[in-house]
Amino acid sequence: MKSETKSEIKFLEGPQSRWYDFKYIISVFFEFIKGFRALHFVGPCVTIFGSARFKEDHPYYEQTRKLAGRIAKLGFTIITGGGPGIMEAANRGAKEVGGRSVGCNIVLPIEQHPNPYLDKWVNMKFFFVRKVLLVKYSYAFVVMPGGFGTLDEFFEAITLVQTKKIEKFPIIIFDKEYHKELLAHNERMMKEGTISANDPSLYLVTDSIEEAINYIKEKSIVGFKLQYAKQPKPFWGFFEKGLQKVSSILPFSNDHNPE
Repeated sequence: MKSETKSEIKFLEGPQSRWYDFKYIISVFFEFIKGFRALHFVGPCVTIFGSARFKEDHPYYEQTRKLAGRIAKLGFTIITGGGPGIMEAANRGAKEVGGRSVGCNIVLPIEQHPNPYLDKWVNMKFFFVRKVLLVKYSYAFVVMPGGFGTLDEFFEAITLVQTKKIEKFPIIIFDKEYHKELLAHNERMMKEGTISANDPSLYLVTDSIEEAINYIKEKSIVGFKLQYAKQPKPFWGFFEKGLQKVSSILPFSNDHNPE
């Protein structure tokens, strides 16, 4: 087969205009600023990932609700994508036990509305900005049954831990039966050498709420020496208001003890 020279190849049109790129950069910058300002006072969080499609009467919904409530009792803020389904169940579980509940809601063509169990939320336009916020404020990640978005968030978190771009925060995969094909694929990757033999140790797979709670206590509270502290004061220079609706419920407050 004759190889063509560079002069013979017809290349497709190049990048978009610099003005378009500049406007895009500015919009991303302001998305980050909006997210950082909105979530600055949420305290140490645990992110719970999962499908938006499970209804209130589904076992996964109830399972998530119970788990989130137990995590919130440790003093963590529960943070989710802010939408329905598993996200709603997690926020609801936190709210029902008097914990703090926040969300990073994504704006979609078919608009996803924030669920009614949020103390505070921020609407984001870009998925990647939302993922940065969910990772930035979290000391643990819980992967409940979900779809493409949940797997995307799981693999992003575990890649960041694996490559040491973030600290070795605990990652919990909940429900062995639902995730058995995912776990089998992880085993295949390990056998093929595309991940290291010790990479499966980066996450816990469990069906036990008690085991998940003990893992978070060990790896997050003890591992990162988290303390029960006073509420920080907003900085007037950034026009910060904190979490006014839940000012009486502080993460790691002096009068709040973990289980």
